[in-house]
Amino acid sequence: MSGLQTLFYKELLRFWNVSFQTVLAPIVTAILYLTIFGHALSGRVNVYPRVGYTSFLVPGLVMMSVLQNAFANSSSSLTQSKITGNLVFVLLPPIAHWEMFFAYVLASVVRGLCVGVGVFIVTVWFIPMSFAAPFYIIAFAVPGSAILGTLGLIAGIWADKFDQLAAFQNFLIMPLTFLSGVFYSTHALPPVWRTVSHLNPFFYMTTVSATASSACPM
Repeated sequence: MSGLQTLFYKELLRFWNVSFQTVLAPIVTAILYLTIFGHALSGRVNVYPRVGYTSFLVPGLVMMSVLQNAFANSSSSLTQSKITGNLVFVLLPPIAHWEMFFAYVLASVVRGLCVGVGVFIVTVWFIPMSFAAPFYIIAFAVPGSAILGTLGLIAGIWADKFDQLAAFQNFLIMPLTFLSGVFYSTHALPPVWRTVSHLNPFFYMTTVSATASSACPM
């Protein structure tokens, strides 16, 4: 277990030493989303009865930040190590494959949750929040960030340069996240597109957790 602990600690230090980029920047991005969409569409868009648009938006922004940063942590770590050539220092020690897997994924979960908590702390000042089912928030946030951390590992193994990694993120992760119902209610879509949205796995990671936070029907 020493290999897992050491690699996990190394991954934590890697993103925490540049926390302005890895933690603070996503929080600022979420605030910009909330400012633009919340103030521009608040009062003009009715998502659910007795639920304001800003109240609907904040939980989805939190989960979107969690998922995107969990993916970015493991994928950028592996790709950067391959490009700089220091991946050999991870492969040479007698570390089991499962230790490497859990170290990268757990570090991704920690970064995703750190960003999610930061986004929640900042945005909760804008609206009053109530938790309908706190257990479901944790039950979807932790496995969801672990799944995205695993996808980040796959992308990091596949990509040989940052251009390939950006393509993976821009053409797969980003569209699936934005089309998961973070900024709109799927009930406002035509039946065909509502069915398509329900085929998106990110819909269940973001919308179900957001529903547990804001007590909105899916």
